[in-house]
Amino acid sequence: MTSFGTIALPTRRNFFSLAGGLTAAGLLIAITAQPALAQDARSILKGAFDNWRANSSHAVVEMKVKRSNGTRSMTMESWTQGDSKALVRFTQPARDAGNATLQLGNSTYVFNPKLNQVIKLPASAMTQSWMGSDFSYNDLSRSQKVIDDYTHKLLSTKSAGGKKIYVIEAIPKRGKPIAWGKQILSVRSDGVLYSVEYFDQLGKRVRIMTADSIISLGGRPYPVVLTMKTDAKPGQYTRVTTKSASFDVTIPAYMFTKSNLQNPR
Repeated sequence: MTSFGTIALPTRRNFFSLAGGLTAAGLLIAITAQPALAQDARSILKGAFDNWRANSSHAVVEMKVKRSNGTRSMTMESWTQGDSKALVRFTQPARDAGNATLQLGNSTYVFNPKLNQVIKLPASAMTQSWMGSDFSYNDLSRSQKVIDDYTHKLLSTKSAGGKKIYVIEAIPKRGKPIAWGKQILSVRSDGVLYSVEYFDQLGKRVRIMTADSIISLGGRPYPVVLTMKTDAKPGQYTRVTTKSASFDVTIPAYMFTKSNLQNPR
């Protein structure tokens, strides 16, 4: 999981400076290298999301929401399949148990047991807070929209914890209905999504998600503790901790249906 502003058009940056009488051969190298670098950045991101989601997954996750007036904890189960199906169902505490969210492609449905009805969320609600946390509904399915709907640039590499870290800038493609002005994603060389910074249209950072604990889980390096912090709320955060997970598992077809969302089998 875990599952789970407004945009200013950024100026285009060149990978190479052409000042100072660049030769024809050098110009050709500059032109041909740019898409190669973009492809490398995209491939790195794709590998990270494939590692995070696998072909399918089932996990038990604890979510802790820290606010100025206290902290609350919730436990949930999540299931994902491919890059377009995800189900999250809360099991604890009793007051939250039964609340569930289902994502099918671009459609998101929520079930509230107190109302006993399934509601389809409008697209405008997808960036809103999910269950009062710092995560949004868009964050739930670990969607790879940041791969398909953005262009990518490898900004730099660095080291942390003995691993190489690739720092990638993702800019939304023109015409895509995306809330963020850009994202800066850091990916470890072993395919772990290390951090994600989210910026508004004016280039101001809004929030950051970090991987605070990475272990081998289900035969893969996995970020078992993820923390999301909103810059406008210092001292507050949402932390999700994966208690158990299995990957590339068989999930019955009925799992990702609206009937199962309301009446789980």
